[in-house]
Amino acid sequence: MIYRILADLTLVVHFAFILFVVLGGLLVAWRRRVAWVHVPAALWGALITFVGWRCPLTPLELRLRELGGEAGYTESFVEHYLLSVIYPQGIPEAGWIALGVGVVVVNALVYLWVFRWRGVGQS
Repeated sequence: MIYRILADLTLVVHFAFILFVVLGGLLVAWRRRVAWVHVPAALWGALITFVGWRCPLTPLELRLRELGGEAGYTESFVEHYLLSVIYPQGIPEAGWIALGVGVVVVNALVYLWVFRWRGVGQS
């Protein structure tokens, strides 16, 4: 039972990290210091999608599910939980690149808005 709870908790943390990677730049409008955490997280998220690496949280969740007696899955977290909704037949390699570019572009626009139009140096 504890392994299933830990696997679900890992799933929630993984999803929260993805949301932070994609939308965390908006927190920088509130507190500029968040950029020190968000920029590396966003770069990591984009790198994983560009290179096709597997996030370390995915194998952790799978192992916890196995220890809890559940069957795991073979694809990545994004493929298993999110892409099946967005792309029912899976995602081609160009789609991964588009996702990575999307993360970079969205965050670049947010940072441009925060630091250019809202003014640099405000906390």
